[in-house]
Amino acid sequence: MEEAPPVAFPRVDGKIKKIELPEDVYVNKFFKKHPDSLYHDAIKISGFDPPPARVFAWRVLELKEQGVSEDYAMAVADFEYRKEKKAKKKAYKELKEIARSEGKEPPPNPYPSVIKEIQAEEKKYVMDRFYNPKVIEIANKMKEERDMLL
Repeated sequence: MEEAPPVAFPRVDGKIKKIELPEDVYVNKFFKKHPDSLYHDAIKISGFDPPPARVFAWRVLELKEQGVSEDYAMAVADFEYRKEKKAKKKAYKELKEIARSEGKEPPPNPYPSVIKEIQAEEKKYVMDRFYNPKVIEIANKMKEERDMLL
């Protein structure tokens, strides 16, 4: 009875190919046009909403499939992005006004600046620098070492 030769798996040359999606080109163009939104593109594990850059790119691809030129599709998608951003800010502003007129505390901003979120997370560690005795001790040692070298 003849045996089949062992299965040969294709060998990889040691390099893993980068996954590229069709919308990546437009995501990069979006970031060039709106560099402030780079921080919004961070992956939020608990979130279901896609980042604005992906939505923009999907919209451009959708318009291109309908036969629209690339420049026009990007202009339309950009207009829609700006319009949505402006509408969100306006809605929050109205919420704050309603809360103030009722004498209540305004709700937290549902569309906060991502930079301010990061700074709020880091604030604890920045304040540790002034009040935590261990951190102060380490800083003093570093100052002494620096003074000895100079």
